[in-house]
Amino acid sequence: MGSSQVLMILKTAAIVTFITISPIMVIGLILGLSISIFQAVTSIQEMTLTYVPKILISLLCIIFFGPWMIQMVVSFSTNLIRSIPDLVK
Repeated sequence: MGSSQVLMILKTAAIVTFITISPIMVIGLILGLSISIFQAVTSIQEMTLTYVPKILISLLCIIFFGPWMIQMVVSFSTNLIRSIPDLVK
């Protein structure tokens, strides 16, 4: 197995990881920005006001997007395992 194959596998793994976590990260970013604007407008500087909603929305996103995320990772893993005989040659 050459270095180009290793780099291709790592690139694909990074892309799958980015695509898989992007819904949670984007929704968390939007929620965090909204809470920060709310805190700036109302002058409330409570730390738990940012963490608790982010944790809850992240859990909801995992519940909602979980099957799709698992399907993406399983598909990548299955393709990688199926390509092992070609990589060993």
